[in-house]
Amino acid sequence: MKPTMLFDGGCPLCRREVDHYRRLDSAAAVDWVDISAEPQRLAPLAITPIAAMRHLHVIDRQGRLQVGAWAFATIWDELPYYRWLGRLVRLPGALPLLDLLYRRFADWRFRRRCADGSCRLP
Repeated sequence: MKPTMLFDGGCPLCRREVDHYRRLDSAAAVDWVDISAEPQRLAPLAITPIAAMRHLHVIDRQGRLQVGAWAFATIWDELPYYRWLGRLVRLPGALPLLDLLYRRFADWRFRRRCADGSCRLP
């Protein structure tokens, strides 16, 4: 089973980042799911649209849900040029710190993006 990344394709920043990753994924190692285009993919996973828009979610090769920095590390493990980063962030203590920073940024990005009501919720 290959990892599945659930990303907010309605977010310009998220879309640019995922487009970059997709270009590197020449082996099609990741299933890229835009939740704004395929919101039905969230229901079997018990992930709310708001949660999926707020923080990155990835289903790893073992079928486990990874969120935040752990989700990024899971994707980086699959991509050329990023595998070293996936290993680096798994050094003791790195992922919890990275996750704290990521969640602060992601929450700020979500509030800023959705403050005017422009978020399209499924």
